[in-house]
Amino acid sequence: MTDLRTLASVALLSAGLAGPAMAQGTHSHGGHEMPGNPSATHDDDMMKMIQAMKPDPKDPASTKDFKAADMTMMHDMHVPYSGNADIDFRTHMIPHHRGAVAMAKVALKHAKDPATKQMAKKIIDDQEKEISEMEAWLKQHAK
Repeated sequence: MTDLRTLASVALLSAGLAGPAMAQGTHSHGGHEMPGNPSATHDDDMMKMIQAMKPDPKDPASTKDFKAADMTMMHDMHVPYSGNADIDFRTHMIPHHRGAVAMAKVALKHAKDPATKQMAKKIIDDQEKEISEMEAWLKQHAK
C-alpha cells in the first residue's frame, strides 16, 4: 500500500503550488468567504482527504477497495511537469483515467444495481481506449 507520508507530501506539494496563485483573493469555505491565505485551508482539506482514504478495519470491503484505488491514483498522479501543455495534459490524465478504471472495477465487483455495473463497464471501455490513445500520442510526440 502507498505510504501515507508520501501521499501527504504529494498532496501538500500540490496545495503549496496552488496556494500562491490564489493567495490574492478570497476563499470560499462552507459557503463563507474567508480573506487571507486560502492555502492553509486547502492544506487542511487535503489532509482531511488523505485521512479519509486511510484504511480502517471497520470499512466494508467495497470501501477498502475504493480507498486503495484512490490512494494509488493520488500517488500515480504525482508526475513531473514538462512545460509542454500537450504532454502534461496526457501524462496527468493517464493516471487519472487509470484511477477511474480501478474504481469502475471496484463497482463491478461490489455493486448490486445493474445500471451501476453497466456504467462501470462503459467507463472501463471508454477510459482504456483513451489511455491507449494518449499513450500512443506520447510515444509519437514526447521525445
